[in-house]
Amino acid sequence: MVAMDETTVERMIEGITRQVLILVQEGSKRPNGSSDDISSGSFAEGMRSVVDAGADRVASTLGIAPIDERMARLIDHTLLKPDATQDEIAQLAYEARKFKFASVCVNPSYVKLSAQLLKGSEVDVCTVVGFPLGATPTDVKVFEAQQAIREGATEIDMVINVGAVKSKDYELVETDIASVARASHAGNAILKVIIEAALLTDEEKVVASQLSKIAGADFVKTSTGFGPGGATPEDVALMRRVVGPNIGVKAAGGIKTAEDARRMIEAGASRIGASASVKIVGGTPGLRQGQPESRGQPDGRTILAQDSPADGKEQPYGS
Repeated sequence: MVAMDETTVERMIEGITRQVLILVQEGSKRPNGSSDDISSGSFAEGMRSVVDAGADRVASTLGIAPIDERMARLIDHTLLKPDATQDEIAQLAYEARKFKFASVCVNPSYVKLSAQLLKGSEVDVCTVVGFPLGATPTDVKVFEAQQAIREGATEIDMVINVGAVKSKDYELVETDIASVARASHAGNAILKVIIEAALLTDEEKVVASQLSKIAGADFVKTSTGFGPGGATPEDVALMRRVVGPNIGVKAAGGIKTAEDARRMIEAGASRIGASASVKIVGGTPGLRQGQPESRGQPDGRTILAQDSPADGKEQPYGS
């Protein structure tokens, strides 16, 4: 991304925001349960203080949980690869209980099983909608969200309609997000919108982030992990500047070290998705293979999505 001075960025955001608002104002209504009243102004500062309170690397032996359990509670334990088995999901849930992770993030077909395995624990269930392309019709995304919530999901990560963004069909984009936001909030679930930043120009990132905010999303997120690129500090900073302090910004994709995570947090991220998050917090890799995704809580917690392949190699799935 080409570096731009602050005045240029502000002018671009203001201009595009004005155009977007004009285009979607007519005939658009704010969804019930929108996220304006959600307080998350201290997300980045809260996460930074937690990271700074612990070590970048913590020595551990096999089977020992991360030393700092506060950090473990900031992790989404995720497995989104298409060939994930029931045994691997069971292992995922076991590890989430053992390490006291905040949630597991799984494909929709494994929501019910995950909810059963985690019943009685403090671990939440997150799933994905319109994933990973975002080209699913709105009514299908809504159905996916409703079905997942009925089966136990409390967090929904939907992919924005990237083609509609690039076609400047802003009304379609806003309606798509707002419809899933209403369905999610009606089921007491939160909604994160993945904009797949690597496919967008800077102006399109501004549009996608602003439309997500207008439509009632609780978070905007950089990437699916299936696209051509992951999170960058520049994208995170731009998205944070667009949405302001009252909704979350999730950085996902390519975050492998504690220093990577810190750079994203300093840029404005309130959530981090990383395949190496166990390493980041000083834990021990699990016995399964998979890939990361994300999580968000509108209560001020910063969430790290995680994956821990046994061989230490990154897999080609997830964020």
